[in-house]
Amino acid sequence: MVFPKLLTCFDQRGKGWYLSPTTLRNLGSSMGKNSKHLVLTSRRWVNSYFVTHFSYYEKNTVCVICFCFFQEEIFASSFAAAAYLKSIDFPKDKKVYVVGEDGILKELELAGFQYIGGPEDGGKKIELKPGFLMEHDENVGAVVVGFDRYFNYYKIQYATLCIRENPGCFFIATNRDAVTHLTDAQEWAGGGSMVGAVRGSTQREPLVVGKPSTFMMDYLANEFGITKSQICMVGDRLDTDILFGQNGGCKTLLVLSGVTTLPMLQNPENPIQPDFYTNKISDFLSLKAATV
Repeated sequence: MVFPKLLTCFDQRGKGWYLSPTTLRNLGSSMGKNSKHLVLTSRRWVNSYFVTHFSYYEKNTVCVICFCFFQEEIFASSFAAAAYLKSIDFPKDKKVYVVGEDGILKELELAGFQYIGGPEDGGKKIELKPGFLMEHDENVGAVVVGFDRYFNYYKIQYATLCIRENPGCFFIATNRDAVTHLTDAQEWAGGGSMVGAVRGSTQREPLVVGKPSTFMMDYLANEFGITKSQICMVGDRLDTDILFGQNGGCKTLLVLSGVTTLPMLQNPENPIQPDFYTNKISDFLSLKAATV
Protein backbone atom coordinates (compact mmCIF):
# COMPACT_ATOMS: atom_id res chain seq x y z
CA MET A 1 0.00 0.00 0.00
CA VAL A 2 1.40 3.40 -0.99
CA PHE A 3 0.33 6.72 0.52
CA PRO A 4 1.38 9.48 -1.94
CA LYS A 5 -0.14 12.05 0.38
CA LEU A 6 1.41 15.26 1.55
CA LEU A 7 -0.54 15.47 4.79
CA THR A 8 -1.54 12.75 7.23
CA CYS A 9 -3.88 13.57 10.11
CA PHE A 10 -3.78 11.34 13.17
CA ASP A 11 -6.56 11.30 15.70
CA GLN A 12 -5.28 11.46 19.29
CA ARG A 13 -7.88 10.54 21.82
CA GLY A 14 -8.31 7.86 24.43
CA LYS A 15 -7.17 4.48 23.14
CA GLY A 16 -6.04 5.82 19.78
CA TRP A 17 -2.49 6.91 20.59
CA TYR A 18 -0.08 4.40 22.10
CA LEU A 19 3.10 4.84 20.06
CA SER A 20 6.59 4.91 21.51
CA PRO A 21 8.95 7.75 20.50
CA THR A 22 10.97 5.26 18.41
CA THR A 23 7.85 4.09 16.58
CA LEU A 24 6.81 7.68 15.93
CA ARG A 25 10.20 8.57 14.46
CA ASN A 26 10.27 5.43 12.30
CA LEU A 27 6.70 6.02 11.20
CA GLY A 28 7.56 9.54 10.13
CA SER A 29 10.49 8.35 8.03
CA SER A 30 8.44 5.51 6.52
CA MET A 31 5.84 7.84 5.05
CA GLY A 32 8.24 9.86 2.94
CA LYS A 33 10.25 13.04 3.24
CA ASN A 34 7.57 15.10 1.50
CA SER A 35 4.86 14.01 3.91
CA LYS A 36 3.56 16.07 6.79
CA HIS A 37 1.83 14.63 9.82
CA LEU A 38 -0.75 16.34 11.98
CA VAL A 39 -2.28 15.42 15.28
CA LEU A 40 -5.95 16.17 15.65
CA THR A 41 -7.01 16.33 19.25
CA SER A 42 -9.35 18.32 21.42
CA ARG A 43 -6.66 20.64 22.32
CA ARG A 44 -3.80 22.12 20.41
CA TRP A 45 -0.42 21.52 21.95
CA VAL A 46 2.71 20.41 20.42
CA ASN A 47 5.58 18.19 13.89
CA SER A 48 2.65 16.10 13.47
CA TYR A 49 -0.88 17.26 13.69
CA PHE A 50 -3.34 15.76 16.12
CA VAL A 51 -7.14 16.14 15.51
CA THR A 52 -9.05 15.22 18.66
CA HIS A 53 -12.06 16.09 20.70
CA PHE A 54 -10.50 16.51 24.13
CA SER A 55 -11.12 20.23 24.44
CA TYR A 56 -10.28 20.24 28.16
CA TYR A 57 -6.54 19.50 28.03
CA GLU A 58 -3.90 22.15 28.49
CA LYS A 59 -1.28 22.57 25.80
CA ASN A 60 1.77 21.59 27.83
CA THR A 61 0.31 18.22 28.74
CA VAL A 62 1.18 16.80 25.34
CA CYS A 63 4.86 17.42 25.89
CA VAL A 64 4.89 14.54 28.34
CA ILE A 65 3.26 12.12 25.93
CA CYS A 66 4.25 13.30 22.47
CA PHE A 67 7.43 15.27 22.90
CA CYS A 68 8.39 14.87 19.24
CA PHE A 69 5.69 17.28 18.04
CA PHE A 70 5.46 21.04 17.90
CA GLN A 71 2.62 23.10 19.32
CA GLU A 72 1.69 24.74 16.03
CA GLU A 73 1.17 21.33 14.44
CA ILE A 74 -1.53 20.17 16.82
CA PHE A 75 -5.13 21.04 16.15
CA ALA A 76 -7.83 20.54 18.73
CA SER A 77 -11.57 21.02 18.61
CA SER A 78 -11.10 23.86 21.10
CA PHE A 79 -8.77 25.50 18.57
CA ALA A 80 -11.41 24.96 15.88
CA ALA A 81 -13.95 26.90 17.94
CA ALA A 82 -11.63 29.91 18.17
CA ALA A 83 -10.63 29.57 14.50
CA TYR A 84 -14.28 29.56 13.45
CA LEU A 85 -15.00 32.74 15.40
CA LYS A 86 -12.01 34.39 13.68
CA SER A 87 -13.22 33.19 10.27
CA ILE A 88 -16.57 34.97 10.71
CA ASP A 89 -14.96 38.13 12.13
CA PHE A 90 -16.68 37.70 15.48
CA PRO A 91 -16.61 41.16 17.12
CA LYS A 92 -13.82 41.54 19.68
CA ASP A 93 -16.09 43.66 21.85
CA LYS A 94 -18.50 40.73 22.23
CA LYS A 95 -18.03 37.97 24.80
CA VAL A 96 -18.07 34.19 24.52
CA TYR A 97 -19.77 32.12 27.22
CA VAL A 98 -17.96 28.81 27.66
CA VAL A 99 -19.41 25.53 28.83
CA GLY A 100 -16.18 23.58 28.96
CA GLU A 101 -12.72 23.49 30.45
CA ASP A 102 -9.41 25.34 30.30
CA GLY A 103 -8.47 24.19 26.80
CA ILE A 104 -11.28 26.26 25.27
CA LEU A 105 -10.48 29.30 27.40
CA LYS A 106 -6.81 29.25 26.39
CA GLU A 107 -7.63 29.06 22.68
CA LEU A 108 -10.09 31.95 22.93
CA GLU A 109 -7.52 34.00 24.81
CA LEU A 110 -4.84 33.29 22.19
CA ALA A 111 -7.28 34.40 19.48
CA GLY A 112 -7.97 37.64 21.36
CA PHE A 113 -11.58 36.97 22.37
CA GLN A 114 -13.22 37.90 25.65
CA TYR A 115 -14.82 35.02 27.51
CA ILE A 116 -16.73 34.22 30.67
CA GLY A 117 -17.80 30.95 32.24
CA GLY A 118 -15.70 27.81 32.03
CA PRO A 119 -14.37 26.05 35.15
CA GLU A 120 -15.13 28.96 37.47
CA ASP A 121 -18.86 28.33 36.97
CA GLY A 122 -18.46 24.70 37.99
CA GLY A 123 -19.29 25.33 41.63
CA LYS A 124 -22.14 27.77 41.11
CA LYS A 125 -25.66 26.82 42.16
CA ILE A 126 -29.09 28.31 41.59
CA GLU A 127 -31.32 28.91 44.61
CA LEU A 128 -34.86 28.85 43.28
CA LYS A 129 -37.42 31.00 45.07
CA PRO A 130 -40.59 32.90 44.11
CA GLY A 131 -39.88 35.79 41.76
CA PHE A 132 -36.26 34.77 41.15
CA LEU A 133 -34.90 35.99 37.83
CA MET A 134 -31.46 34.80 36.77
CA GLU A 135 -29.43 37.54 35.13
CA HIS A 136 -27.01 37.00 32.28
CA ASP A 137 -24.54 39.12 30.29
CA GLU A 138 -26.37 40.62 27.32
CA ASN A 139 -23.03 41.24 25.59
CA VAL A 140 -22.44 37.51 25.05
CA GLY A 141 -22.49 36.92 21.29
CA ALA A 142 -21.54 33.23 21.23
CA VAL A 143 -21.84 30.18 23.44
CA VAL A 144 -19.20 27.47 23.00
CA VAL A 145 -20.00 24.05 24.47
CA GLY A 146 -17.38 21.33 24.86
CA PHE A 147 -16.56 18.44 27.15
CA ASP A 148 -16.99 19.56 30.75
CA ARG A 149 -16.38 17.40 33.83
CA TYR A 150 -17.93 20.13 35.98
CA PHE A 151 -21.16 20.50 34.04
CA ASN A 152 -24.10 21.71 36.14
CA TYR A 153 -27.57 23.25 35.97
CA TYR A 154 -26.20 26.79 36.34
CA LYS A 155 -24.22 26.41 33.12
CA ILE A 156 -27.20 24.98 31.24
CA GLN A 157 -29.43 27.87 32.29
CA TYR A 158 -26.81 30.57 31.63
CA ALA A 159 -26.04 29.19 28.17
CA THR A 160 -29.76 28.89 27.45
CA LEU A 161 -30.44 32.51 28.39
CA CYS A 162 -27.60 33.76 26.19
CA ILE A 163 -28.71 31.74 23.16
CA ARG A 164 -32.42 32.43 23.51
CA GLU A 165 -32.38 36.07 24.62
CA ASN A 166 -29.26 37.64 23.07
CA PRO A 167 -30.03 38.54 19.43
CA GLY A 168 -27.81 36.69 16.95
CA CYS A 169 -26.01 34.65 19.60
CA PHE A 170 -24.08 31.73 18.07
CA PHE A 171 -24.38 28.22 19.51
CA ILE A 172 -21.10 26.40 18.79
CA ALA A 173 -20.18 22.84 19.78
CA THR A 174 -16.64 21.52 19.76
CA ASN A 175 -17.97 17.98 19.16
CA ARG A 176 -20.97 15.74 19.75
CA ASP A 177 -19.20 12.58 20.93
CA ALA A 178 -21.58 10.25 22.72
CA VAL A 179 -18.79 8.72 24.79
CA THR A 180 -15.14 9.35 25.59
CA HIS A 181 -12.30 7.47 27.28
CA LEU A 182 -11.22 8.97 30.58
CA THR A 183 -10.07 5.67 32.09
CA ASP A 184 -9.20 2.30 30.58
CA ALA A 185 -11.93 0.54 32.54
CA GLN A 186 -15.04 1.87 30.79
CA GLU A 187 -16.52 4.45 28.45
CA TRP A 188 -17.70 7.76 29.90
CA ALA A 189 -20.31 10.26 28.77
CA GLY A 190 -18.78 12.47 26.09
CA GLY A 191 -19.11 16.09 25.04
CA GLY A 192 -22.29 15.28 23.17
CA SER A 193 -24.12 14.94 26.48
CA MET A 194 -23.31 18.55 27.41
CA VAL A 195 -24.21 19.78 23.92
CA GLY A 196 -27.44 17.78 24.04
CA ALA A 197 -28.56 19.42 27.27
CA VAL A 198 -28.16 22.93 25.85
CA ARG A 199 -29.72 21.88 22.55
CA GLY A 200 -32.71 20.50 24.41
CA SER A 201 -33.33 23.65 26.43
CA THR A 202 -32.82 26.08 23.54
CA GLN A 203 -34.39 24.00 20.75
CA ARG A 204 -31.47 25.18 18.61
CA GLU A 205 -29.09 23.04 16.55
CA PRO A 206 -25.44 23.81 17.31
CA LEU A 207 -22.78 24.53 14.72
CA VAL A 208 -20.26 21.70 15.22
CA VAL A 209 -16.69 22.78 14.41
CA GLY A 210 -14.87 19.58 15.44
CA LYS A 211 -15.07 16.15 13.84
CA PRO A 212 -16.94 15.07 11.77
CA SER A 213 -17.65 18.65 10.62
CA THR A 214 -15.73 19.73 7.50
CA PHE A 215 -14.59 23.02 9.05
CA MET A 216 -11.30 21.70 10.45
CA MET A 217 -10.42 19.87 7.22
CA ASP A 218 -11.13 22.99 5.16
CA TYR A 219 -8.94 24.96 7.56
CA LEU A 220 -6.04 22.47 7.31
CA ALA A 221 -6.18 22.41 3.50
CA ASN A 222 -6.07 26.20 3.38
CA GLU A 223 -3.39 26.39 6.07
CA PHE A 224 -1.01 24.09 4.17
CA GLY A 225 -1.97 25.10 0.65
CA ILE A 226 -2.97 21.63 -0.54
CA THR A 227 -6.08 19.94 -1.86
CA LYS A 228 -8.09 17.72 0.45
CA SER A 229 -7.44 14.75 -1.85
CA GLN A 230 -3.82 14.98 -0.66
CA ILE A 231 -4.85 14.36 2.95
CA CYS A 232 -5.29 11.03 4.69
CA MET A 233 -7.24 10.94 7.96
CA VAL A 234 -6.16 8.21 10.39
CA GLY A 235 -8.28 7.26 13.40
CA ASP A 236 -10.04 4.53 15.36
CA ARG A 237 -13.67 5.69 15.21
CA LEU A 238 -15.96 5.25 12.22
CA ASP A 239 -18.55 7.85 13.22
CA THR A 240 -16.08 10.66 13.87
CA ASP A 241 -12.57 10.07 12.47
CA ILE A 242 -13.46 8.20 9.28
CA LEU A 243 -16.65 10.18 8.68
CA PHE A 244 -14.63 13.36 9.23
CA GLY A 245 -12.21 12.36 6.48
CA GLN A 246 -14.97 11.30 4.11
CA ASN A 247 -16.99 14.46 4.67
CA GLY A 248 -13.86 16.47 3.93
CA GLY A 249 -13.08 14.62 0.68
CA CYS A 250 -9.95 12.91 2.04
CA LYS A 251 -8.57 9.37 2.04
CA THR A 252 -9.19 7.49 5.29
CA LEU A 253 -7.37 4.83 7.29
CA LEU A 254 -9.07 3.02 10.17
CA VAL A 255 -6.90 1.65 12.97
CA LEU A 256 -8.41 -1.35 14.77
CA SER A 257 -6.45 -0.87 18.01
CA GLY A 258 -9.06 1.43 19.55
CA VAL A 259 -12.84 1.81 19.59
CA THR A 260 -13.71 0.04 16.33
CA THR A 261 -13.22 -3.72 16.03
CA LEU A 262 -13.08 -5.79 12.84
CA PRO A 263 -16.57 -7.28 13.45
CA MET A 264 -17.95 -3.75 13.86
CA LEU A 265 -16.31 -2.67 10.60
CA GLN A 266 -17.60 -5.72 8.71
CA ASN A 267 -21.11 -5.51 10.15
CA PRO A 268 -23.55 -5.37 7.18
CA GLU A 269 -25.42 -2.56 8.95
CA ASN A 270 -22.32 -0.36 9.16
CA PRO A 271 -22.60 2.32 6.42
CA ILE A 272 -19.17 3.89 6.98
CA GLN A 273 -16.30 2.16 5.17
CA PRO A 274 -12.73 3.53 5.21
CA ASP A 275 -10.43 3.44 2.18
CA PHE A 276 -7.95 1.36 4.18
CA TYR A 277 -7.75 -0.33 7.55
CA THR A 278 -4.99 -1.88 9.64
CA ASN A 279 -4.59 -3.44 13.08
CA LYS A 280 -2.23 -0.78 14.40
CA ILE A 281 -0.23 2.21 13.19
CA SER A 282 3.09 0.38 13.64
CA ASP A 283 2.01 -2.01 10.84
CA PHE A 284 3.40 0.64 8.51
CA LEU A 285 6.88 -0.27 9.73
CA SER A 286 6.56 -3.93 8.76
CA LEU A 287 5.03 -2.84 5.45
CA LYS A 288 8.07 -0.68 4.78
CA ALA A 289 10.43 -3.54 5.69
CA ALA A 290 8.61 -5.89 3.31
CA THR A 291 9.02 -3.49 0.39
CA VAL A 292 12.73 -2.74 0.93
